[in-house]
Amino acid sequence: MASRTVAPSGVRAALSGGRPLPSTMSESTATGSASPPLRVGIIVGSTRPGRKAEAVARWVYEIAKQRHDAEFEVVDLQEFPLPMLDDPVPPSVGRPHPAHAQAWADKVASLDAFVFVTPEYNHGVPGALKNAIDYLYPEWNDKAAGFVSYGSAGGVRAVEHLRLIMAEVQVATVRAQAWFSLANDFENYTVFKPTAGKEKSATAMLDQLVAWGRALRSLRSK
Repeated sequence: MASRTVAPSGVRAALSGGRPLPSTMSESTATGSASPPLRVGIIVGSTRPGRKAEAVARWVYEIAKQRHDAEFEVVDLQEFPLPMLDDPVPPSVGRPHPAHAQAWADKVASLDAFVFVTPEYNHGVPGALKNAIDYLYPEWNDKAAGFVSYGSAGGVRAVEHLRLIMAEVQVATVRAQAWFSLANDFENYTVFKPTAGKEKSATAMLDQLVAWGRALRSLRSK
């Protein structure tokens, strides 16, 4: 008889729509352990002048910071200026990073999970985001990611692109995601004003992300 893989109980709860832990209870309190809180980076995936990603990321952060099952921070790619990938050695080899990439590597390594906030450019992700991902490899491995996107079609094609990229760097992606239409969720296509119900989508994504992030952290500790 073929074996069947079963997701951890917390993951099953999140996937079924239930919270793995009450929002008023920390992971260490619930488990009786002294494990550090899960650290989640909300990555601003655009560096373009006039970008909308920062406002969207701050919106996600305002929702996330009300939780008590993880610690959240906004990670802005503008604060980690990287030239086009110039490392002659693939990062998967495990060699030291170029000096100009070390701060970015340290930040990603310090996180357990990620929320990528991304626009959609020509059916794909922004070049700056792809470039930042490509600089690293082991720092991404065995972690979890969720997605928040925006664009004329909600940015969903950029997320499909990102899912393929994440698979290659061994990041597990959650199913739930939040997306925004430039026509409906931005006043005059510029000022971010999300329509009703979007917070529910973001919360569902965060529920799944925390559950998977916790499960994968235990994997990395083995």
